[in-house]
Amino acid sequence: MNITFRCDPALIDLLPRPIPAKAALPDWLRQMAPRAASAVHQRSIRTVKQCPPFVDAMAHGFMVLLPCDVTVHDGQFSWGWPLPALTVHGHPRAPLSFHVPEQIAGSPLAHGRQSALKFNSFWTIELEAGWSLMAVHPINRDDLPFRLVTGLVDADRFSAVGINFPAVWIDPDFSGVLLRGTPVAQCYPVPREAPTLVCEAMSSADVARYDALADRILAGPGVYRKGYRSKRAAG
Repeated sequence: MNITFRCDPALIDLLPRPIPAKAALPDWLRQMAPRAASAVHQRSIRTVKQCPPFVDAMAHGFMVLLPCDVTVHDGQFSWGWPLPALTVHGHPRAPLSFHVPEQIAGSPLAHGRQSALKFNSFWTIELEAGWSLMAVHPINRDDLPFRLVTGLVDADRFSAVGINFPAVWIDPDFSGVLLRGTPVAQCYPVPREAPTLVCEAMSSADVARYDALADRILAGPGVYRKGYRSKRAAG
């Protein structure tokens, strides 16, 4: 899978480039203890830091990054980001724009009269034929003060302009700076062809495989990680 990112020629040396999600794992995950005492279990147990599906989901795909520092104070957003003259007409110059509250009224995304954010894209994204781009909130990143609205775009066809990423602001008490390079969207290609769903009862062979694997899992940790987890390229 080749993913091609393009930007205005005047911005090629100014923008943070999309990066593999594995390269954007947060500091809290790196600093988290691999084991913690559990009063319920009365012993030390493994934390999510040792859960491969948890970590691999966070490391999947690529991250689109905030292009400049954004200051948030009393619900107001501001930035100082002088850009050169751009080559492309109609190109955004601000890192953020907004959706009026009426666009999300009646949905669980609505927070009274609060507008929704839109992270403007400064990169176009082109996928190979037959693939669409899934954009989600950075996975397991509940520490971020916003929530990206999940979207799916046929980026093999829609690739001449950037894909913007709407979000809702969920931390009204946040006051500070969203730093340049903050992950705002985690993206990955998905095949557009719908899968065929097959549901059936286990055969005797399936039951035997289930019992054998379940016994191994109950006997000790690391079964999935050591025997079934695919090795992934470094981000």
